[in-house]
Amino acid sequence: MDDMILYAISGAVGGIVGFIVAKLLERNNASRVIKQARKTASSIVKEAKVESEALKKDKILQAKEKFIELKSEHEKVILNREKKISEVEKRVRDKESQVSSELSKSKKINAEFDNKRKDYEERLKYLQKKQTEVEKLHRSQIEQLEVISSLSAEDAKTQLIESLREEAKTDAMAYIQASMEEAKLTAQQEAKKIVINSIQRIGTEEAIENCVSVFNLESDDVKGRIIGREGRNIRAIESATGVEIIVDDTPEAIILSCFDSVRREVARLSLHKLVTDGRIHPARIEEVVRKTSKQIEEEIIEVGKRTVIDLGIHGLHPELIKSVGRMKYRSSYGQNLLHHSREVAKLCGVMASELGLNPKLAKRAGLLHDIGKVPESETEVPHAILGMQWAEKYGEKPDVCNAIGAHHDEIEMTNLLSPIVQVCDAISGARPGARRQVLDSYIQRLKDLEAIAFGFTGVNKAYAIQAGRELRVMVESEKVSDEKAAQLSFEISQKIQTDMTYPGQVKVTVIRETRAVNVAK
Repeated sequence: MDDMILYAISGAVGGIVGFIVAKLLERNNASRVIKQARKTASSIVKEAKVESEALKKDKILQAKEKFIELKSEHEKVILNREKKISEVEKRVRDKESQVSSELSKSKKINAEFDNKRKDYEERLKYLQKKQTEVEKLHRSQIEQLEVISSLSAEDAKTQLIESLREEAKTDAMAYIQASMEEAKLTAQQEAKKIVINSIQRIGTEEAIENCVSVFNLESDDVKGRIIGREGRNIRAIESATGVEIIVDDTPEAIILSCFDSVRREVARLSLHKLVTDGRIHPARIEEVVRKTSKQIEEEIIEVGKRTVIDLGIHGLHPELIKSVGRMKYRSSYGQNLLHHSREVAKLCGVMASELGLNPKLAKRAGLLHDIGKVPESETEVPHAILGMQWAEKYGEKPDVCNAIGAHHDEIEMTNLLSPIVQVCDAISGARPGARRQVLDSYIQRLKDLEAIAFGFTGVNKAYAIQAGRELRVMVESEKVSDEKAAQLSFEISQKIQTDMTYPGQVKVTVIRETRAVNVAK
């Protein structure tokens, strides 16, 4: 028991001593750790101070650089503003100087105006005074003349009027006598001109060669056979051909009348075959007319082919070739249409070669320019437009189509072929002798055109050109203004339209030119 107590006490003392020793060892370790931690903390604090100092210096340096940059930008803005302010101030000073100059000029002008107004008022008073004096002097002179002549002013005026009236009567009688003599000399010529123009402008039938063919017979006995029993043969011929047959007292001839020369030619050839064969009856007439019509159609195609071959034109549509052949049986103002078109084609080829253009294309356009004059039915479309439509329909080139449509100015010209075709058409058709027109009346018409132009004030020169289709008038620029030139062109055209008789149209062109000439010595 005592041993157990002793052991317990020894164990307790040992535990206490161990605990104390453990506490002491732990305390030594803690102090060593604390020292080590303090040492580490001091080094960390020291390093943090060094880094903070470096960071502080870097931030201060960046702040200084940013400040310098902002300061320079601010100075630039200030300098720009000062520059703009100085420019504005300069403009303001210039405006002020200009305004002051204008004010001084205005004051000077006002002063001059006041001086002139005063001078005008003084002169007006002076003129009124002089006018009063002149009126007094005039009345006194009239009174003196009345005293000297023993006549009043009214009596003197009456005597003067009577003397002037007698003188005017004498001059008028002389003028009337001269006019009568001139009228007697020109009456016959003017009468012929009026008759010719009347026949040309309002005749119900065209010229004989355009509407009438004469069929010659060997004897008048054949007339009865052509007429037939109760006129059945002649009615059959007229019904089959559409041609009016006139059988009159003309010996050994009958007349075929029709506006269509193709139908007239069919009737002529059919009659020739019937008379030669001797068998004339309605059935035979219809057979011969049918064969002749076919023959004429073949001849038309052959003429068209021969024409295009002669002119060196290739690739033409068969319908256009047929239309070219039909030109043989058409005429324009007495000029055969085929001959006219061939002539225009040749002229176009020559002119195109001279200008360095395609002569074959020019010939093509020249040959086809009047193709619209050979329609098989009546139409209200102008022949130039109709011809252009046909050319477009049958695949002709745009230049050729435009030349056909524009040769009478119905449409605008878009290429060089168009004016060439127009000029060559005028050369062929409008030259004296090409178409049915008396040369004397043609020349007289041109003179009359120029004379009408010279009858207006301000006209310097006047020329009738393009066979009388255009009147070109040159005016004096000092007497005729631009507005007056347009009015003058209208007045001349109205005068021509009223006083003259002419085929087609007359274009009036008024030219006003101003020239400034100096000589360098």
